[in-house]
Amino acid sequence: MMKRNERSSLVLVLVFALIVSITFSLMSVEGRKHHHKKSNSHHKHRKDHKGGSDSSGPALGPAPAPLPPYGSYPPQASMTVFNVLSFGAKGDGVTDDSMALLAAWKAACKVSAATLEIPSDFKFIIKPITLQGPCMPHLVLQIDGTLLAPPNVGSWPKSSLFQWLNFKWIHDFTILGTGTVDGQGSDWWTASQIYSIQKSKHIPDIKPTALRFYASNNVTVRDIKIVNSPQCHLKFDSSNGVQVNNIQISSPENSPNTDGIHIQNTQNVEIQHSNIGCGDDCVSIQTGCSNVHVHHINCGPGHGISLGGLGKDKSVACVSDIVVEKISMQNTLAGVRIKTWQGGIGSVKNVSFSNIQVSDVKVPIIIDQYYCDKHLCKNQTGAVAISGVKYDQIIGTYSVQPIHLACSNGIPCTDVDLIDIQLKPSPGNRYFQKALCWNSFGKSQAPLVPSSIDYCLRSDVRRIARSHEHVC
Repeated sequence: MMKRNERSSLVLVLVFALIVSITFSLMSVEGRKHHHKKSNSHHKHRKDHKGGSDSSGPALGPAPAPLPPYGSYPPQASMTVFNVLSFGAKGDGVTDDSMALLAAWKAACKVSAATLEIPSDFKFIIKPITLQGPCMPHLVLQIDGTLLAPPNVGSWPKSSLFQWLNFKWIHDFTILGTGTVDGQGSDWWTASQIYSIQKSKHIPDIKPTALRFYASNNVTVRDIKIVNSPQCHLKFDSSNGVQVNNIQISSPENSPNTDGIHIQNTQNVEIQHSNIGCGDDCVSIQTGCSNVHVHHINCGPGHGISLGGLGKDKSVACVSDIVVEKISMQNTLAGVRIKTWQGGIGSVKNVSFSNIQVSDVKVPIIIDQYYCDKHLCKNQTGAVAISGVKYDQIIGTYSVQPIHLACSNGIPCTDVDLIDIQLKPSPGNRYFQKALCWNSFGKSQAPLVPSSIDYCLRSDVRRIARSHEHVC
C-alpha cells in the first residue's frame, strides 16, 4: 500500500513539473515576441526620424549586401569624393560651370581628406574664381579633365584681371591628376601686341595668371599640365612649404610675359622633375624668397631661370639660400641669371647654380645690376647687394655671349665663384660677343672655356661701399 502511494505521489509531482515548465515556456515566447515587436517599433521610429538606422544596437534582418568594387560608384557615392558633375556641372566646353565648381569646393572644404574630382573626358568652362580656405586638412583637387578659361578678353570682368583660378588661405592642400588647365591665352597675347602699337583703351594692360596661391602653406602641385596662360602660368605669393613635381607648362615662345612658375615672398620651396616651355622665365624667383631648391628641370623655349628683377623703383629686395641644379636648357634667351634694377635696396646672397646643361642659349651666365625693361632707364646710385654666388659646371653652347657680369659701380658683386665653366659657340654661329665682366670679385677654377673667363673676376677688392643690405 505504501509503495502504491509513493508511486502516485511521484506521478503527481512529475505532472505538476511538466505543467509548470510548459507554462513558463509559453510566457517566455510571448515575452520575446513582445520585446521583438517593441524593438522593431523603436528602430523604425529612429530611422524615420533621422533618415538612417541606429548603429549602436544589434543588427536586425539579413546581412547587408557587399559594397560594389572601387570605380563602380556613381558620382558622389563616397563620403569623401565630391565630383563636380554632382553639383550641376555640364562639362560640355560651352556651359559656364563656375558655380558648380564653387559649390563642390565648399562641400569638400568641410570634410577632412576630401577629394574634389574634375573627371576625365569632360571640358569645364570656368570664369575667374577664388577657391578660399581655410579648409579641413588634406584636401585634394584631382584634375583629370580639362579646365578652360574664358577665351575672349572682353568676357573677363575688369575686377578679375589679376588671376583666373585663385587659391587663398589654403593649408595641407594638393592639386594632382592627368588633366589640363588651359588658360586659352592667345586672344590676350594678340591684344597685348595690338595694345603696344595702338594704345587702345579697350584692351587691359593687366593680364591674368592661370593658377595663383596666396597666403597658403604646405601646398603640392603635381602631374598636371598648365598651358597657354594669358600671363604667368603658376604663381605662389606669400606662402610657405611648396612642392611642385612632374608638371608640364607650355605656351608659345612669342607669348609675352608668360612665366612658367613665379614665386614671391615665399619660403621653403622645391620645384623638380618638370618640363617648362614658355615666353618668359621658366622659373622666376622674386623678393622675399628663401630656401628654394629647383632641380631636374627641362627649360625651353623661354628666358631661363632668373632671380629678379629686384629693387625696382628703389624698393627693398631680399633673396637668400637658393639652389638651382641639374637643369637642361634649350634655345633660351638666358641661362641662369640674377637681374636687379639700379637704385634698389637689400641683398641677394647664398645662391648656387650647378650642373647646368645649355644648348644654343644666347647668354648662359648673367648677373645684371643695370636691368632695364625699357629702351632707356635713369642711372642711379645704389643697388641690391649681390654676394656668395656660385656657378659650377655650366656646360654647353651659346649663341651670343658666354658670360655677362655687369655689377654696380658703387656696390660690386662679391664672393662670386666660377668653377668648371665650359661654353662654346653654337655650331655655325659666327657672330658672338666676348665675355663681359665688370666690377665682380671672387675666384675662378679650371677648366674654364673660353679662357678669358679666367680673368673675369677680380680678387683685389679693397673697399666696398656700404649698402642697405641690413634691411634684410
